[in-house]
Amino acid sequence: MRKFSLILFRKFQTELEQYRINDLERLSGVKAHTIRIWEKRYLLIQPSRTVTNRRFYNSAQLRKLMNVAVLVAQGDKISNLAALTEGEIAGKVELLKEASSPETVSITYINELTRAMLAFDEAAFEQVVQATRQRFGLHDCMVQVVYPFLRHTGILWLVNKAAPAEEHFALCIIRRKLIAAIDALPPPAQGVKKFMLFLPAAEWHEIGLLMACYMIRVKGHSVIYLGQNVPATEMERVCSMTSADYLFFLLTSARSKETIEEEMALLHTAAAGIPILVAGNPDALAVASSYGGSVIYLKNVDSLSAYL
Repeated sequence: MRKFSLILFRKFQTELEQYRINDLERLSGVKAHTIRIWEKRYLLIQPSRTVTNRRFYNSAQLRKLMNVAVLVAQGDKISNLAALTEGEIAGKVELLKEASSPETVSITYINELTRAMLAFDEAAFEQVVQATRQRFGLHDCMVQVVYPFLRHTGILWLVNKAAPAEEHFALCIIRRKLIAAIDALPPPAQGVKKFMLFLPAAEWHEIGLLMACYMIRVKGHSVIYLGQNVPATEMERVCSMTSADYLFFLLTSARSKETIEEEMALLHTAAAGIPILVAGNPDALAVASSYGGSVIYLKNVDSLSAYL
């Protein structure tokens, strides 16, 4: 029985490590076409095959590709890197932390967060976040490492995408960090702009909203944070009670354009002239445009920062 359980565990572990080439492309930033060239011409990594002949890669190969991508971006030649061992490649990446620009250092930390996420290694994930806080300070840790990590892995503002267990693992840790970072900020001064943040009904993906809350608070503004799953029918009463200067909400799940139009109409009426900022679902762009400037679509958190 014990032997059978061990076999099942190893089978489960192997399946967890089966990354498709589009997974490698998303996590490393290297195009699938380029990965195939590096495989064939330089033997950089070699995929395995499932019983149905589908190509897949393991964690070690993904880690190697991510490190190589960082070094190539810094000017190293792929032909030279392909001749190095995985340890030598990792050593070169480690040296970048000491001698490179902040942008390059951020990329190395983002890769380390990604590896810790894929390994479900909470201790390693925490260590990377702590190292970036010590190096950059809390604000730049969030803006230069945590936010790009979320964007890089595609789990910041999701649209019709079910996050696998690895991403839920990372999201839970980052959620704690964001809440702690928000709590550590000084209270806003009197008379500053007041933003009301919320997720509409049936929206539960809160990380983007917390990131927006942090960025707004860093700019010195005040936030009324309503959180997840707030019905549009409640907003008229809440707006009249709070005297918010702006409404900000995210649409992260799959919604038809008709549903967005209906919800937007309710919110626009409830807001009674308060500017509305919306982000997430791309279909919201056309809907927002029809309101002539009273509803503003933000493509991402960078757009929010620029707006602030």
